[in-house]
Amino acid sequence: MSTVMSHSNAVSVSRRSFLNKARIAGAAASAFTIIRPELVRGAGKEMVKVGLVGCGGRGTQAIVDHLLATENTQIVGMADIFEDALEGSLRKLRANPRLRDKQERLKIEPDKRFVGFDAFQKLLKSDIDVVMLATPPGYRPEHFEAAINAKKHVFCEKPFGTDPTGVRRFMAAAKKSEEMKLTVVSGAQRRFQKTYVEAVDRMKSGDMGEILATYAYWVGSPVIQQRDGRKPNWGDMEWQHRNWYSYVWICGDQIVEQHLHNLDVVNWIMGTHPVKVVATGGTTWRPKNETYGNIYDHISADFEYANGVRLSSYCRQFPRGSAQNISERVVLSKGKFSSTELPRTEVNPYEAEHTALMKSIRQEGPYINHAMPVAESTLTCIMARESAYSGLAITWDQIMASKQDLQPKAFGYNEKMEIPPLPVPGEYRFI
Repeated sequence: MSTVMSHSNAVSVSRRSFLNKARIAGAAASAFTIIRPELVRGAGKEMVKVGLVGCGGRGTQAIVDHLLATENTQIVGMADIFEDALEGSLRKLRANPRLRDKQERLKIEPDKRFVGFDAFQKLLKSDIDVVMLATPPGYRPEHFEAAINAKKHVFCEKPFGTDPTGVRRFMAAAKKSEEMKLTVVSGAQRRFQKTYVEAVDRMKSGDMGEILATYAYWVGSPVIQQRDGRKPNWGDMEWQHRNWYSYVWICGDQIVEQHLHNLDVVNWIMGTHPVKVVATGGTTWRPKNETYGNIYDHISADFEYANGVRLSSYCRQFPRGSAQNISERVVLSKGKFSSTELPRTEVNPYEAEHTALMKSIRQEGPYINHAMPVAESTLTCIMARESAYSGLAITWDQIMASKQDLQPKAFGYNEKMEIPPLPVPGEYRFI
């Protein structure tokens, strides 16, 4: 993921040309509204303007993937809370040898480089058709809501929030995006990996029989962003933004930020979300200081779907040299699926998702809107986290009704922020 962006509770943005003359009359009428009538299938290849919110590693790579996977698009704006992140991202893009013949599509003029806590609003008011949201997930609900209100098509990195209040906000905007027929492509790239798609289709067809049990793993190494600690001039909020993976409010914990990939695959296969979970977790090696924040280093969970099928889930981050396993497994009455046995795909799925994005927008391929299913997968992860933190069994109805809202009430580089204690089951209160 990338360097974080900004915050505002009330964003209502209009764009001069976004859905002008939205309905196409006559026999060539569109099945759904796209960014401009000129982009109707068969009506040409007008240049599409793209902006990025969140200029860290994930956002920078998203631009690389987009430029390699698409044609007739330009990156015309960038936004981040930190100027050094934005300018550093742009330098990397200019120096990337893979983009040597794509530089003419990087049209980011100085007045389209927006910095600060309102930077995302300024970008959305600029002349863009598509926005890529690549900040840490704590900001995703607000940014997505603002993008949909501004009538932008969206590439949206996962996950889609860090608390139930935020994810429900995202879901409300997701419904609106569906009504407006805006394209929303998620960063859950397995949904665009050909071998995964074929395997899921086969399981859904019934050829492999009934699903009996499912398993998901993200067993990897820790993400530590600021090993040297805080710089003297960084206030509390700036520190937590620059070290965002260590704090629950902005990261969501590993099960939300990373393990979502695997849990989303199982939800995709099942065609729905679990109805109940019991989870456990804690910190085995992670030191108790501000660099390591207040997230766990391992969580295991037993999910139950409405039809009685169980999902056994395990994620952890132990020091390098420990066992690794990032995969999914499904046992069916007539066979089994293991993602570790999938053949290598010729097309990079990180690029395939951007190809699909533009084909959906231009109506050269199927309409895509993954906002709601990946939002449900995000809430699936949060449900398990809250079960592990509290020691309680948590149902889908309970997480949908939860009043938890982890977002700060004030934003500024020097805002004071306490580090919440590490959650202890029996003491931690599920709201």
